Amino acid sequence: MIEQDTIKLLRECDAGVKMGTSSIREVADYVKSPKLKKYLLDCKDEHEKLNSEIQKLLEKYKDDGKDPNPIAKSMSWMKANIKLAMHESDHTIADLMTDGCNMGVKSLNKYLNQYKAADEVSKDITKRLINLEEQLAIDIRGFL
Repeated sequence: MIEQDTIKLLRECDAGVKMGTSSIREVADYVKSPKLKKYLLDCKDEHEKLNSEIQKLLEKYKDDGKDPNPIAKSMSWMKANIKLAMHESDHTIADLMTDGCNMGVKSLNKYLNQYKAADEVSKDITKRLINLEEQLAIDIRGFL
């Protein structure tokens, strides 16, 4: 049970990290404010560091991880591109990223509650990822 929940939680973190880094890459070229760009790129770097930890643990369990849901990823891409085409601004980017952070926090908390038997290392990674998402949403509020 512990191993099963651990693997499932790590998979969800893997998908979440991939979704987060992908979303930041999609909007980074549109950012005008150096401060907003720094917040986004620093967050992406932290996501990538966590991803490295996640991949090592998944390898330990001989698991390939999980990619983000293709429908969710496509919808996110479409929403971002449509909004940016209509109104390319740091405000729009902050709005999109805040929505993404909030969805990530909600999902990760759900999985943390769902996979209660996961080991403490995996739970810690999940909590750190949640904190990253929460902090980015706070940092970029001034651009909303």
